[in-house]
Amino acid sequence: MPGLMNHAIIGSKWAMKSNSRFHLIGWGLVAGIAFGMIARATLGSENATLGWAVSEIFKPLGQLFLRLIFMVVVPLLFSSLILGIADLGEVRVLGRLGIKSLLMTVVLSSVAVILAIAAVNLVQPGSGISPEQSAKIAATFGKPDDAAASVEKSKEAKGVLQTIVEFVPENPLESASQPKLGGMLPFMVFAVFFGVGLLKLEPEKALPVKQFFEGILGVSLNLIDMAMKFAPIGVFALIFATTATLGVDALMALGKYAALVLVVLALHLFGTYSLAIAAIAKRLPAWFFSNVRGVMLTAFATSSSNATLPTALKAGEENLGIPRPVNSFVLTLGATANQNGTALFEGVTVLFLAQLFGIPLGIPQQLTVVGLAILAGVGTAGVPGGSWPMIAAICATVGIPPGAIAICMGVDRVLDMSRTVVNVVGDLTIATCVSAMEPMESTAAEAAS
Repeated sequence: MPGLMNHAIIGSKWAMKSNSRFHLIGWGLVAGIAFGMIARATLGSENATLGWAVSEIFKPLGQLFLRLIFMVVVPLLFSSLILGIADLGEVRVLGRLGIKSLLMTVVLSSVAVILAIAAVNLVQPGSGISPEQSAKIAATFGKPDDAAASVEKSKEAKGVLQTIVEFVPENPLESASQPKLGGMLPFMVFAVFFGVGLLKLEPEKALPVKQFFEGILGVSLNLIDMAMKFAPIGVFALIFATTATLGVDALMALGKYAALVLVVLALHLFGTYSLAIAAIAKRLPAWFFSNVRGVMLTAFATSSSNATLPTALKAGEENLGIPRPVNSFVLTLGATANQNGTALFEGVTVLFLAQLFGIPLGIPQQLTVVGLAILAGVGTAGVPGGSWPMIAAICATVGIPPGAIAICMGVDRVLDMSRTVVNVVGDLTIATCVSAMEPMESTAAEAAS
């Protein structure tokens, strides 16, 4: 499985190189909150000097960081999706094993995002912010005019067929150049078609193309690594501006958001996966979780599905008794394509930001978020912070200023660690279930053929 393994190794090397600095972002958040509250208490939110500092110093610093993230969205999204689709050629080669693994990946990711959408609609973590405060947030984190234009465009009455037609871009480069006006979704569709076209190409012709996009992916991850070096300063600047302007209201909303993400992740981890293990694998969930404790700790510590892959492979074969062909294929594929914890997180984050900005998302827009979050699960790099460019792309598609992701980035460290646990345990859940569905003899025979 060289394609899948190469894709995982690229992310694993990047994760090992960059993971150690991510705790600094948390300190940037804490410092931004503390200094913002002090400035607000001593000077007042309407103070002219504070207003000048926010608009001329802190906002530009924050926007610089956000632009470093945004500039890599297109190459990262394009290369990740193409490689994710192209790697599914190995799913086809492995017959029933690949199809069952892929179907379970789609089902678990769908359940994860539906849980996320239901939880956000029920709890409403982003509510309670007045329209005036939403406008101030928009002035800090994005261009409200672009977002408003996108929302108005989404409200235009269109038939089902016309909507489908507009999913297919006439000019992919033009779509990629207009992410804030809904161009990102057609561009993602083009990436999927490109990946399918690459799948149908003869292996000897496809290989150099895949190697080219693996290089693009590696460069994109290096650019994210460079951007994340500036993240503590960028997060500090943006959180300072938000806290100094809005005070405790924004902090309360952010706390509700973080708590909701953790609760829904735990529900999916111990609820959905337990049901799958009991119903499909016919094993006790307590047995399963007791045998993957070490993997969960490794995933939590590294925040990377790719970096956890060696530990997961060992536990799957030795602790869970999964046959090697099933174990190696499903876990390697999952490290790249089965990011259902990340899909859940992306769903909660996008809807939370929509509530925070006062942008109403109807059922069609929420279904769009569901589909994009599932698709982004294939395109999200399994490394610390790899989901943020994808979240920015989804935000742009449904009319949310992409810069708003900085609101959530400060609390992302523990959320990233937690959703990585869900991602990795999801891979082991699928491998255990597929192993129960596939007789060892036929699985080994198909893998060898």
